[in-house]
Amino acid sequence: MKILLTGATGYIGKRILPALIQEGHHVICCVRDKKRFYLQPFMEGHVEVIEVDFLNENSLSNISNDIDGAYYLIHSMASSSHFSSLEIKTARNFRKYINSTQAKHVIYLSGIVNENKLSKHLESRKAVENELSKGNYNFTVLRAGIIIGSGSASFEIIRDLVEKLPIMVAPKWVHTRCQPIAIRDVIQFLILTLFNPVTYNQDFDIGGPDVLNYKEMLIGYARSRNLKRKIWVVPVLTPKLSSYWLFFVTSTTYQLAVSLVESMKVHVVCRDKKLEKILKIQPLDYSSALQKAFSKIEQQEIISSWKDSMISGRLSQNLSEFIRVPQYGCFKDTRESAIENKNDCLNKIWKIGGKKGWYYANWLWKIRGILDKLSGGVGLRRGRTHPEQIHPGDSIDFWRVLYAKKEEGRLLLYAEMKVPGEAWLEFQVKNNRLIQTATFRPKGLWGRIYWYMVYPFHGLIFGGMIRKLAK
Repeated sequence: MKILLTGATGYIGKRILPALIQEGHHVICCVRDKKRFYLQPFMEGHVEVIEVDFLNENSLSNISNDIDGAYYLIHSMASSSHFSSLEIKTARNFRKYINSTQAKHVIYLSGIVNENKLSKHLESRKAVENELSKGNYNFTVLRAGIIIGSGSASFEIIRDLVEKLPIMVAPKWVHTRCQPIAIRDVIQFLILTLFNPVTYNQDFDIGGPDVLNYKEMLIGYARSRNLKRKIWVVPVLTPKLSSYWLFFVTSTTYQLAVSLVESMKVHVVCRDKKLEKILKIQPLDYSSALQKAFSKIEQQEIISSWKDSMISGRLSQNLSEFIRVPQYGCFKDTRESAIENKNDCLNKIWKIGGKKGWYYANWLWKIRGILDKLSGGVGLRRGRTHPEQIHPGDSIDFWRVLYAKKEEGRLLLYAEMKVPGEAWLEFQVKNNRLIQTATFRPKGLWGRIYWYMVYPFHGLIFGGMIRKLAK
């Protein structure tokens, strides 16, 4: 069958793609930028990649009309404060176009919406359901709560809180009940629902067997890691203060923190286990889901991470527009060094950032990350998804990977930190020499002042880094 996969570069999209291929489907991946999509060898012949922006109706003509089914995995809450109107427009454009195809079944992964009073985030998910349900295809909604898996936003936030804070002063929403589900089970539900007539034109809640509040989830994580943690609940933390608390302690963005805090005040518990019985699925409990996530992290098998989403808004949709580093109107810091061993040098470059750090004066990088976070930027909190592999579109601390070809010896990064201009950092290995170039295109007078203010540190940071990489 020919399956249309929207959100193919997202957390769920990257997880379900291998499963669809394994089921024998031919998958058409909708992405806004092909440069961000890494086609692995096993996908060749089974995957077609097309550029589509569902906010732009004209781009939908790239989708062939002979698709048999589709997954709608598009969400916008981390990218804009106006995510609700964007999500409705996206869903409407999707529905209109899919109506013109031969698609028999569309599946949408939504959130559990079983309370009368919902957060803006969950209200938006419900509105998208209503919009997609107007199509002339069979439609199924799967509603999930907290998803537990390596790289998921929920898991990473829990992980940050418990690993960093031995004592937590938490807001009263930690008493809100939810029903976490393992990412493995989410993918299983999504796969087995496809083209199953029993599931047509219905909505189902999916969750694990445990109903817990957020405090119990945090304590459960600590227990799994053999950590002793104390949580004190206070009523004085307002939603705004709670959002700032999550933003500064965890790796989430402020916009996402606001949406999450609003949602965390709403109980997200499944109505029933109807779909489990239909599909004969036995979901993992919370403790087992955590162990699965730990196992993937230890084995360095994190397939996808929410941190790789385009969340800063500094880049336009296409990475290709930024791959050509500008030559005019820019300040440059270019350094060269002979290298002792090409492979060793490239291996070091491909491990840069995250836990490995930046090889020299890491304390200065950390200070820059803290300053960026205090000004509302991403800081260094994102780290990197894999300790050794790099693909275009990945995030590395406060950088975005624009170009990465190890065999060519070139890595190009674009800054997503808060700066009065645009910044690139490039590494090239040519003729047994390492060329390291930092480029800054200032915006206005303040951009030029900024460059001269930080320039004295460049000699220390970039000089030390190239010596370490070349050695």
